[in-house]
Amino acid sequence: MTNWDRVERLIGADNVERLASQRVAVVGLGSGGGFVALSLAMSGVGHFVLIDDDTLEKTNIVRHVADDRYIGRPKAEVVAELIRHRNPQAEIEVRVGKVEQNLDALENIDLLVSGVDGEGPKYTLNQLCLQRNLTAVYAGVYERGIGGDVVVIRPGKGPCYACWAAELREGLVQPAPGKEGEELDYGMIGPEGTIAAEPGLWLHVTRIASSQADLVLNELLRGTSAFRTMPGNTVIMANTALEILTGQMSPPYTAVWVNIERDPECLVCGDKLRHQLSSEASEVGVTLDELMSSTGIELKEEAGDSESL
Repeated sequence: MTNWDRVERLIGADNVERLASQRVAVVGLGSGGGFVALSLAMSGVGHFVLIDDDTLEKTNIVRHVADDRYIGRPKAEVVAELIRHRNPQAEIEVRVGKVEQNLDALENIDLLVSGVDGEGPKYTLNQLCLQRNLTAVYAGVYERGIGGDVVVIRPGKGPCYACWAAELREGLVQPAPGKEGEELDYGMIGPEGTIAAEPGLWLHVTRIASSQADLVLNELLRGTSAFRTMPGNTVIMANTALEILTGQMSPPYTAVWVNIERDPECLVCGDKLRHQLSSEASEVGVTLDELMSSTGIELKEEAGDSESL
């Protein structure tokens, strides 16, 4: 029996080999990103690029995969060490710093996991992924851990993150089949540019992060017999009783799938911008402030902590 015997029985030996060859970048190795990275390694993913500019602090311990033995060390290095204990064959590239300082690390990867909390960094990741035609999976936890959401962004095959945020963060989305006409009402973006307030217990964070990791695996298996077609591109989860659909309380541990379309007027991926770029009519790029204001988010200076969720 090998370490991957039970995984092979679940998805097949060929698909285990496929995962072992996949290269995933995880940006942000905090409470959520660290959990996702370790979960992917324990599921058979064989190549990682870990990017984070923060160090593990005592206050992180109750919401992180690492314990107090690692306090004071860079989170990216810590998670890399934990992965090696679970999947010794994994190849890991560690980058201590911001993603903007490590753009070369995003070359030749198969998928990006966003483990950052602030909306500003997510917009940066969105632009980087669009430039590289790179699928990304984002997640967020709502105030006090009452719920959260996960979205899969495939460039050219749906919304970019800016489209998604402009719709979802305002509570205006197209529900999955069977829920047409119902609006969403749940945790919104706070004045700091992040989902309002600090999340709750780690168990609330990891429920969202586990779903993020599962959707990452599904994307890595796209085109295989193990791939599952999802009801939409976004899943919204309730950890407690939560009014996801306006006027309708979702019981604890339930979820709602929604599908968000690409906005042709989007400042990032819209048809007008594409035409301007193709015709070389404009040499002025869209600023991050413009992108954030299009969603009604006021961008403020953020702390250096890139802890996820």
